[in-house]
Amino acid sequence: MSEVTGPFLPRSRVAAVQAAPVFLDVGATVDKARALIAEAAGNGAQLVAFPEVFVAAYPYWNWLMTPIEGAEWHEQLYRASVRAEGPEVAALCDAARDHGCTVVIGINERDPVSVGTLYNTNLIIGADGSLLGRHRKLVPTWAEKLSWAGGDGSSIRVYDTPVGPLGTLACGENTNTLARFALLSQGELVHVANYIALPVAPASYNMAEAIKIRATAHSFEGKVFTIVACSALSAEIVAAMSDGRPQNRDLLSRPNSAWSGVIDPHGNLVGEPLIDDEGIIYADIDLGECIRPKLMHDIIGGYNRFDIFNLTVDRTPRASAQFVDAPQPVDPDQETPP
Repeated sequence: MSEVTGPFLPRSRVAAVQAAPVFLDVGATVDKARALIAEAAGNGAQLVAFPEVFVAAYPYWNWLMTPIEGAEWHEQLYRASVRAEGPEVAALCDAARDHGCTVVIGINERDPVSVGTLYNTNLIIGADGSLLGRHRKLVPTWAEKLSWAGGDGSSIRVYDTPVGPLGTLACGENTNTLARFALLSQGELVHVANYIALPVAPASYNMAEAIKIRATAHSFEGKVFTIVACSALSAEIVAAMSDGRPQNRDLLSRPNSAWSGVIDPHGNLVGEPLIDDEGIIYADIDLGECIRPKLMHDIIGGYNRFDIFNLTVDRTPRASAQFVDAPQPVDPDQETPP
């Protein structure tokens, strides 16, 4: 358990995993994730953060091919997707329970009704192995709209965990000021931001630096700790995306496409980050450090004007249809006497 410095401000060791999935292989990727959870927990981690859609692929083809060419890859992605209630997630929950650590991990989540529909989902797994929640990325970014549907507001939530009040957003969502504010306004003190390596961005875009800027902004504005976990690109992924398209190899080999690390409530880097290579970053965090920075800027408290500004967050779950069935006739013999 975390060392408690106050009624709700623990000290904890956190881990950010920077790794590549076993491309489009759910079983092998889940096994890899379980091994990484065991390794991180063995080194004292009480929170293990994994990359965006770590299970079991990011749709790089959307950036490299036409939608027609990418359709076959989308079908493979769908067949390699998982249900949040399925055995693969149960195996991840078992690993979290066995090692007593909270886990945040990205999956390609299969819609329970609509065949072919996928969500970019972060799972929040408790140290007791329970599935605390799932956050579906609200707005897929740019080319990602070819693969994922958008989530709804029901998952804009902060979870009570042994490492503190924890929230999460996926990749580009960490530029969404209102989504970030909605988490802060629920008392978030530990933020997990997970990403994918994106060497296919425009040449002027430094993905590693962009990730760091976003994490620093959230930590400095909210006075929270941000744990960033980014995927790495494997030779397997590069080979698959370059087969028959040799020009893609150079594009996928651009450096500074992945960044993982931890940022403190002052906006300072804790330890050293990891850029591009696979590995695990560890940091010891003390939520007591969130107190003093709030004296300067507490944007969910005294450094705001709620008489002027008001944010309403609709957390109603959405569905493709709402069914209203006719009331069942009452059996007179079953009526309760007045």
